[in-house]
Amino acid sequence: MKWLLSALLLLSLASLFVGVSQLSLTSLLLFDPQAWELLTVSRLPRLLAILLAGAGLSIAGLVMQQISQNKFATPSTSGTIECAMLGYMLSLLIFGHAEALWLIFLTAILGTLMFIKLIQSIQFKNAIFVPLIGIIFGNIVESLVTFIAYRYDALQNLSGWSQANFSNILQGDYELLYIAIPCGIFTYLYANQISAVGIGKNFATNIGLKYNQIVFIGIVLVSVMSASVVMIAGQLPFLGLIVPNIISYFNGDNLKKNLPKTAVLGASVVLICDLISRTVMPPYELPISLFISIIGGFVFVVLLLKREANDR
Repeated sequence: MKWLLSALLLLSLASLFVGVSQLSLTSLLLFDPQAWELLTVSRLPRLLAILLAGAGLSIAGLVMQQISQNKFATPSTSGTIECAMLGYMLSLLIFGHAEALWLIFLTAILGTLMFIKLIQSIQFKNAIFVPLIGIIFGNIVESLVTFIAYRYDALQNLSGWSQANFSNILQGDYELLYIAIPCGIFTYLYANQISAVGIGKNFATNIGLKYNQIVFIGIVLVSVMSASVVMIAGQLPFLGLIVPNIISYFNGDNLKKNLPKTAVLGASVVLICDLISRTVMPPYELPISLFISIIGGFVFVVLLLKREANDR
């Protein structure tokens, strides 16, 4: 854990001083007003948004894997993010703005609940079969959202959700992501109950837990964290998949023990990808989701091959 925190600290410091506009420690120590304005208005909010988004979505992936009893189930493979997009579009059409958070959260919760109920009703729960169902379900919802966007000339509003980008985040734009902090604390407090649900319904019921209630709490946590990240930053594909699997590979499946490490590693991965996006083609920034997709896709294939080898 110490080396994870050290790496996160170094990456955070690098993030503050990397960018098109020059910012140096010397200018800050000399109390240059322009340097301090750049730090407080742009660089620091961007850093906090990255940390909260990376940690929140990674925790959401960890919880999703527990309640679905599947290592490949995440907000991006269960339709959660696509349902949040549907809520965003409905908010835009009904109220003329995308600030109806209750509607966005509600559609994400209902969509995730539908996915969980669907896989619970299927007897054949192959490790690969379950996320494939989620991807198909998510694609159906995304197609519906795209159709609505075309129909009501809102495609440009929707396009920002498909590519994650932290370059436009300023002070006052990211504060919704702070919801990841109480959600993370609540997840830690409920970690043992969620872990019991992950073992199975019979086990959870036999030790006196209300299985359906715990599952619903997990769904709410996953949906709220995922929807808030997508609303502010856009989609971060595979993040909720690769980070929890890497942590569990080295530390086992203890949810309470893995939660802080998952949050730190998730934030670090997003920071690394953001730094690459800022430096690979200066002065332009590439979408951060591009690099997360490359890394996440590679790790996903490795996990699939490893799972297949273990099943033989």
